[in-house]
Amino acid sequence: MTRDGITIGELATDCHIFEGDGTRPIREENVTIIYEPGLRRVNLPVEVQQWRQDIEAEQKRRQAAGERYAWNNPRFAVESVLVTRTDEDEAPLVRMSLCDADYYDFLATSVNLDRPLRDGESATLRSQYLTNADPVDAPSFLSCSFGVNVAVETGRDGKMVFARRSITVEGHNKERWNSSVNEGLAAIHDIPEDGRPISLASVAHRALREELAVQDGDEVELELLAFALDLRNHQWAAFYRAVLPELGSEDLIARRSKGVEDKWEHDQFRFVPADADSVLDFILEKGSEKAWTPCGPALFYLALVRAAVIARGGNPSGRLDVEAAERRAVERLRGSA
Repeated sequence: MTRDGITIGELATDCHIFEGDGTRPIREENVTIIYEPGLRRVNLPVEVQQWRQDIEAEQKRRQAAGERYAWNNPRFAVESVLVTRTDEDEAPLVRMSLCDADYYDFLATSVNLDRPLRDGESATLRSQYLTNADPVDAPSFLSCSFGVNVAVETGRDGKMVFARRSITVEGHNKERWNSSVNEGLAAIHDIPEDGRPISLASVAHRALREELAVQDGDEVELELLAFALDLRNHQWAAFYRAVLPELGSEDLIARRSKGVEDKWEHDQFRFVPADADSVLDFILEKGSEKAWTPCGPALFYLALVRAAVIARGGNPSGRLDVEAAERRAVERLRGSA
């Protein structure tokens, strides 16, 4: 089964919106994450097991030599994402099942989707498990990462925050524009000590704190907008919109200048007026898909839809306002060519 990617103007992306359209948030209480610690671990094919061993050996060599290396933090593999509806208002019910994995599992799989499985043969992980198959049903070892991506709007001066991934991050998304903040679901951070289920909203707050220094005491209006699948790198993601009523762009710049936990992950930020015309101009002016991560433009588009719906008093037709702004942005882009 082929899954469609979202297109914005003339920018075609490899992001499939699996659930959610931005017109109404997905309620946190309607998201269930099934995870039983230590019960199941992702099972890698034999060829990929060797790749993982090579990666681990190389990272240990780099560490011993005092070079930059990737540490192997415990993570999760996505076994399934299922969506049903409530009986009363047909609101989405999302049920996600996870098993144990780690960062080296991720590097061995997602980063190597197009690597030949055996020397002299053309078969790859992508051709064997994803091509001519529904990527939503792919085996869990291909999904050793789940990202929480947040589109941030400042309340004091009405700016949308864009961040560019630095060259020091691992994977294919380095030096690409992305969500305002993002974090991969990590066992060391995101399993509550009191036995409660994993909370995606808590991961979003962690991302805000570690990358923009937005603290727990700051007011944050946070809504879950969608679940998406990066078709290029085969990575699941949750999309959030966060409005910071008491903070402006200068506040965030000042806080980052004084130190932030994951400052190294981004090398540029842009603060763009949060109206649909300005945001879409920024997205489209960056040119080809190579300037963006697969899911970045889709996240910001849904954030614009949500803002437009709120501006119309909750009317889903606010989506039409964003579509009109999209057409204007395309006309401006063509006029400047």
